[in-house]
Amino acid sequence: IACLLPHAGYIYSGGVAAQTISRINIKNNIILLGPNHTGYGVKYSIMPQGFWQTPLGEIRINSDLAKEILDHSKYLQSDNSAHTYEHSLEVELPFLQYFKSDFEIVPIVFLSNEFEILKEIGKQIANTIKEANLKESTIIVSSSDMTHYEPQEQAQKKDKAAIQAILELNEDKLIDTVLRLNISMCGYAPTITMISAAKQLGARKSQLIKYQTSGDVTGDMSSVVGYAGIIIY
Repeated sequence: IACLLPHAGYIYSGGVAAQTISRINIKNNIILLGPNHTGYGVKYSIMPQGFWQTPLGEIRINSDLAKEILDHSKYLQSDNSAHTYEHSLEVELPFLQYFKSDFEIVPIVFLSNEFEILKEIGKQIANTIKEANLKESTIIVSSSDMTHYEPQEQAQKKDKAAIQAILELNEDKLIDTVLRLNISMCGYAPTITMISAAKQLGARKSQLIKYQTSGDVTGDMSSVVGYAGIIIY
């Protein structure tokens, strides 16, 4: 139904992304949810049409599905500017293309921490998928890195708590954990939306495929970034 993928430089998080995606039944429609790092555009931004290009070829935006989601949502707005310089979604595409060459995407990025709205957007996305009879042909991907630039042991402890909330499919617990432990998880907003949508679509279980930090790659444990790959069934 859904998954969480990291979006850092490939040498740091590529192994987590590749191992996670290799375990997924990649479907014809992929709804990509990510954080807005740049501050451009509206708070809840969906790019409704066009193509995205990677070294492995062009990927079409499913404009019909994007329009349906827009029509069902009180909060999402059609906006290209938020996506222009944003990396959190595009870096996932070559991994997906490697395993499946023919799929369409709906790119959505969030510049907000309004938790109830994020959960509501997830429900609206799920309802759109169900009404369009696309549940079997659609997967939702949340793009997020975990703790940023803290010592390895501290990052691992914080990330373990956040990962546990995601594995429990408990977005409220994730919100509480991120706030209480001051976790610098850049994509907690799209992950809240993903969990909300996945539960509405019947999610019952989850699995952590891989967790590591940049320190596991570089050997520098003094200041690391965490990466997790999780699948929701």
